[in-house]
Amino acid sequence: MKKTNLAIIGGGPAGLSAAICAASSGAKITLIDDSLELGGQLIKQTHKFFGSKKQFAGIRGIEIAKNLLQEIKKYKNIELIGNATVTGYYEDGILTIVQGSNGDIFIKLLPDRIIVATGASENMLTFVNNDLPGVYGAGAVQTLMNLYGVVPGNNVLMVGAGNIGLIVSYQLLQAGIKVEAIVEALPRIGGYLVHASKIRRLGVPIYTSHSLKEVYGNDGVEKAVISEINKDFEFIPGTEKELKVDTVCLAVGLSPLSDLLWQAGCQMKYIAELGGYVALRDDHMKSSLDNIYIAGDVAGIEEASSAMLEGKIAGLNAAVSLGYRVDNFLELNRNLRKELEELRANPLSEKVKIGLEKALLKREVDQ
Repeated sequence: MKKTNLAIIGGGPAGLSAAICAASSGAKITLIDDSLELGGQLIKQTHKFFGSKKQFAGIRGIEIAKNLLQEIKKYKNIELIGNATVTGYYEDGILTIVQGSNGDIFIKLLPDRIIVATGASENMLTFVNNDLPGVYGAGAVQTLMNLYGVVPGNNVLMVGAGNIGLIVSYQLLQAGIKVEAIVEALPRIGGYLVHASKIRRLGVPIYTSHSLKEVYGNDGVEKAVISEINKDFEFIPGTEKELKVDTVCLAVGLSPLSDLLWQAGCQMKYIAELGGYVALRDDHMKSSLDNIYIAGDVAGIEEASSAMLEGKIAGLNAAVSLGYRVDNFLELNRNLRKELEELRANPLSEKVKIGLEKALLKREVDQ
């Protein structure tokens, strides 16, 4: 049995930021991640961030990850458990962890507080032959290209014109891969227009109010059929287009990875604006359970910039709740929340702000 002040589950932007912020108070931190390399989605992101200087504007995600990891190494009170999966949370507060490629190491961990920063999983689509080799999620394509230098194919159909779909399409083009088209089910492009403009300038058509109907092939994808859809997301007969592609990349959204929060008994609610079921939380990112905090995409699907700020807020408040002293705590906490509000002060964040209102946990006493 191992003991720790604070267990942080997830080593992405939210988890790393939470660990750094909490460790600065002197608390003993145990950071658990299921990957071989810490950083989460940041280590796949070669594009430059938007926002202010505080939010790493103009810096690529891969560089932000390096900066966070260098900061982590400064703290002797942070223990890292990598290549490990938290498999359960039990009534006595114990976390069970399986570590190693073969899962041959079993760890029991008893933390005083927990921050769940498990991120999100990719959504998939149902269509004819969606199990053919050559059908990928956008995250898998980013992993292949940006981590391992492997191209997924030569001719790609991108499904989804949100930021992820647009950014990955541009990265494919940079790698010399032809993007035949991008299809988007909504009547408008969901991502930043600056990303869409770069794609269009390179001659890639973006079909809004369209979706993927089916793919064909023997041992892998050989062609895809897209079709226009109506306001009820039904295919319109006679509008089909056939594209010769060997790869289909799905960028159709993310869902919070909230399994542990369900198991722990947190108060959960389905909030479409945040991507699915999320735990209700207060302004300090504390769930309905006093010992569990949340941060990042598991709290609602947003950008890495907001995940890092939520991680800092969760880490700061979790450490203080254990009695650890943080200089200028009230001012620091207030400034972090203000920075998060400023980050969301744009038209594209309106939906998220509606969702956050629905997810706010009202407490009798604001702690």
